[in-house]
Amino acid sequence: MPLDPQVEAMRAERESHQVPQLYTQTLAEAREADLASIRAAGGEVEPVHHVEDVTTDDGLPLRVYRPDLAGPLPTLVYFFGGGWTLGSIDTADGISRQLANAVPCQVVTVGYRLAPEHPFPTAVHDCHKATQWIAAQPHVDPARLVVGGDSAGGNLAAAVTLLARDNGPELAGQLLVYPNTLYGSDTISMRKGTDPYLFNNTSVGWYWKHYLTDPADGQNPLASPLLAESHANLPPALVITAEYDPLRDEGEYYAEKLHAAGVPTTLSRYEGMVHGFFAMSGILDGGKKAMAEASTWLARTFADA
Repeated sequence: MPLDPQVEAMRAERESHQVPQLYTQTLAEAREADLASIRAAGGEVEPVHHVEDVTTDDGLPLRVYRPDLAGPLPTLVYFFGGGWTLGSIDTADGISRQLANAVPCQVVTVGYRLAPEHPFPTAVHDCHKATQWIAAQPHVDPARLVVGGDSAGGNLAAAVTLLARDNGPELAGQLLVYPNTLYGSDTISMRKGTDPYLFNNTSVGWYWKHYLTDPADGQNPLASPLLAESHANLPPALVITAEYDPLRDEGEYYAEKLHAAGVPTTLSRYEGMVHGFFAMSGILDGGKKAMAEASTWLARTFADA
């Protein structure tokens, strides 16, 4: 189907204002512009019963969103997107608040270190160590622990499940929203993703260039989870993709890999949507629908754990 009318309007506005692509800016400019764009499209900031900034024993920053429920609580450990290069706890604030209220569950966002200052595999190990630390906290029910993220955050969530399978903690699920799963992907969606006013294949290459110090690292399953030797015994997954996203096919291939390995997997493609729509529930109905689907899946996953 064609671009969703709301997406088309957003794209037309970007074109009329000649909004520069993030990859044409300095890192400092791109990080600032990314946060401003996400805040503008995220809608009204929802209040949550308790929000607190804490740090792990290793000094990694976390933000905890806790609904008014008796603990220990079902908990989603969330990794923000931004190509491992942009993004922060603040860019995931809207998503975290909405999920905490809608599920309801505790959401903990991890402030992992960014590339190129801290290249692969720093972010993966930051996220895994943080997940282990979170699992041991008194407000967390370790039997109801899910990891998730969007874009690069989805990549990190998938990588963390691979590490956790052998090194703990035990996970009840994985929420993967348009995840990167394969370095150097040459899929149909990647080849077609050239629109200069949307997230495109040049964007993808720019992020990978910052993340990997050596292209050979892209063959590591912790960078490209699709290349893992086995996907068996991973936690149940919800994989959300967007029709007009360069990452669409590799996300859907990953869902197929999980399903083939016996992992209970739900794949949900949003027609007419583009990369980033999950964080745009303030302006895109598709974002609202995906948020509702994720919330319903999380609630069911926690109930089944």
